[in-house]
Amino acid sequence: MATRAVSAKMSEAFGQAIIVENQPAAGGVVATNAVAKMPADGYTLLSAFDSFATNPFMYKGIQHDPLKDFAPISLMVKSPQVLVVFPGTGIKNMADLLKTAKAKADHFSFATPGAGTSSRLSTELFKQYAGIDSTLVTYKGGSQAITDLMGGQVNAMIVSVSLVLQHIQSGRLTPLAVSSAKRIAQLPEVPPIADTFAGFEAQSWTGMLAPAGTPKAVIDKLNAALVKALNSSDFKEKFTSQGVEVVGSSPEAFADWMNKESSKWSQVIKQRKITIE
Repeated sequence: MATRAVSAKMSEAFGQAIIVENQPAAGGVVATNAVAKMPADGYTLLSAFDSFATNPFMYKGIQHDPLKDFAPISLMVKSPQVLVVFPGTGIKNMADLLKTAKAKADHFSFATPGAGTSSRLSTELFKQYAGIDSTLVTYKGGSQAITDLMGGQVNAMIVSVSLVLQHIQSGRLTPLAVSSAKRIAQLPEVPPIADTFAGFEAQSWTGMLAPAGTPKAVIDKLNAALVKALNSSDFKEKFTSQGVEVVGSSPEAFADWMNKESSKWSQVIKQRKITIE
């Protein structure tokens, strides 16, 4: 959604149409492999999610290196996640969750919208910190996972705030903690997971990149237009209200972010022995 919104604004800035083509197959691997082989002329770009930095550690047959085969343009948005539970569990806080998950390990379940998603990785990291081994139920998308959570078919989920904020506000889901290092404005009464497990932090994100070798002058021009679009008042108001943090970074800052993300999550993937065929 963020990509289409900024593309419309960048199209106005450049005076030419920008076509957004969705290729979600295999966690974005198909699209990423395709863009990596495109001419480095600034006309074909990749809007990548957080899985961009972690896919090479989980999928077999990855044909690209996210840190070598692409030129970062800007980190666009970050979205904190929230640990929510089905109200019927009776769980009101983190202490309740840990007690229940440990006492009923065989019957307590976490939903995740996909095997290679940031939600799944955040859940694996949480289980590692908490020392629990609850069942992980993997869905093919967030909508069904959230629906089943609200119906009590699964017990808990770590998911982007923007996807469940309305359900929290309506009382259909109970929020226990957010994955960001600090509290967020949309859920001011909800503490961070880091209050219980120091150092815990996990966020979904979206950024824009070009094929490696794209001239710096082109990258700088794209960065300027993208950051201006991200900082427009209507864009910021729309996404901030949904619990999304609008960033708009330099190419160098985005490269540093991806390096840190790759390093962090590759360790989690290795330790949790996560692989995807």
